[in-house]
Amino acid sequence: MPKRTPANTDHPSPDGGKPRQMRADGQRKMSSLLQAAMEVFAESGVDAPVREIAEKAGVGLGTVYRHFPQRSDLIVAVFQSQVDTCAEAAVAIAKKYEPGEALARWMQRFVDFIATKRGLAKALHSGDPAYSALPAYFDKHLRPVLEGLLDAAVTAGAVRPGIQAGELLRAVATLCQGPHGEGTAYAKRMVELIVDGLRYGAGTEISKR
Repeated sequence: MPKRTPANTDHPSPDGGKPRQMRADGQRKMSSLLQAAMEVFAESGVDAPVREIAEKAGVGLGTVYRHFPQRSDLIVAVFQSQVDTCAEAAVAIAKKYEPGEALARWMQRFVDFIATKRGLAKALHSGDPAYSALPAYFDKHLRPVLEGLLDAAVTAGAVRPGIQAGELLRAVATLCQGPHGEGTAYAKRMVELIVDGLRYGAGTEISKR
């Protein structure tokens, strides 16, 4: 991608104040673009042609460059979008299911998130400073989500207390690497076992080590 001056994806307000939120049609186009990029990266890697992403999203090549002047801008946006979607899913799941079931279902949703991140692995582990803020973004948005689900499940007596959200996130991410040749199904089976383990001693006070 050629280097260009980054463009603001929001529209500036007439009075020069805070930018206006993108209009609904613009938001839909942006969502389509990020989804297409995520799918192309998953299939072809982060070095896939930008034209392929534009065609899959149904937008012009100029639209991609206007919003994401550099490839790293697009990769960062895809990662953050997937984190946001995973965090938002917790709210919907918590409203629909009892605390213990909500925790179990979101853990499976987190496995799906890790699977989509694989397409970005080459870039995220490249040492490029453009991605240096992403681990903090991940932690800031997903750790509180899991802490909330765990707290609700403990209060409901569905899982035992003393579980650290950060440790659980790392454990699941490690499981998602899995044995060679194993896919997401393997990780989901293992996560089911982890959640079953969390239920042991539910409703009792266990001291933190």
